[in-house]
Amino acid sequence: MSNLNNATGVSSEPSVIFEVVGRVGCITLNRPKALNALSLEMVRLITQALLSFQANSQVLAVLVRGQGKEGPFGHFCAGGDIRFFHQAALAGDSSLADFFTEEYALNHLIHTYNKPYIAFMDGVVMGGGMGISQGASVRIVTDKTQMAMPETHIGLFPDVGGGYFLSRCPGRIGEYLGLTGQKINGPQAIQAGLADGLIEVQRLPMLWKTLLNTPFESGQAVERWIQSQCTKLEAVPFSNKAEIDQIFALPSALEISLALAEHNSEWAAQTLASLNKASPLMVHVVLAQIRKARNMGLADDLRMERDLVHHCFHLRESSETVEGIRALAVDKDHQPQWAHSQIADVSSEEWPLFFNSPWTAETHPLRHLT
Repeated sequence: MSNLNNATGVSSEPSVIFEVVGRVGCITLNRPKALNALSLEMVRLITQALLSFQANSQVLAVLVRGQGKEGPFGHFCAGGDIRFFHQAALAGDSSLADFFTEEYALNHLIHTYNKPYIAFMDGVVMGGGMGISQGASVRIVTDKTQMAMPETHIGLFPDVGGGYFLSRCPGRIGEYLGLTGQKINGPQAIQAGLADGLIEVQRLPMLWKTLLNTPFESGQAVERWIQSQCTKLEAVPFSNKAEIDQIFALPSALEISLALAEHNSEWAAQTLASLNKASPLMVHVVLAQIRKARNMGLADDLRMERDLVHHCFHLRESSETVEGIRALAVDKDHQPQWAHSQIADVSSEEWPLFFNSPWTAETHPLRHLT
């Protein structure tokens, strides 16, 4: 068993635990009080574990889960450690840049991993938690899953490959989830193409134990077995999909917001209210991000997102992201002072600047991804 204490040194508990048991490599995220929010150390440990398992012929498949306050499972991962983002940005700490470069490289490693990687997405699965699960060969949700990409509400965008996987959701579900940050449950995640199967939470400990104790002959056998354990669900469409496909296919963020305002339904009113809480600037950026990514491979999308996240902290004198995190997680007043009061106020010259890379192809921090 291997681990590393988190960077602050305030806890003796390992932030990530990884070990080989039987024919599987096991990774447990172990910051339950922070809902397993990812630190730079955790990103490095997960990467270390995956490279170690990749080179170990004994390991047929990899399992990843979160640790809850009451024990294994409970919550998967609430995202990146946004308090660290805030502190590092204000201090000019270079480890903030390292975090995003190494996190996105980890996301790419998972998507391209050469052994089955099975993610148990119980409880909260948001932001960075999506980044370490969407590339899995089997994505398991539960009856307790709460999934979202809520970054526009902190002045950020759905990164960690969000452009890539949201743009590949059926219809315009990706635009809907990315712009609004709407939370969805396990069955809805399957309908959205963001999960492969559902297993009730009370069954997880025994299934995990069986995976560790069964002498599987191949990684594919591990995949087949866990897939066979998934609950059969009725095939139903994503709720309000017709309206989503119509409205979120409109050419601009402004047209989307106006269409929601004119659509006489409770769903449209709630969706517009959620959209209006987001950063108006980042709503424009995210719509363009998802649509650009629809025609990109994963590596190019991650390079684009690395450009975007650099600009989130450096393009403007007053960072929308720093302000959004302040309002949500630091001062907790939930009253972010966005640069613009509404979507209509954002000029068509402003948001495209986010897509200008600060690096050349030869100097890009993710130039090695293919």
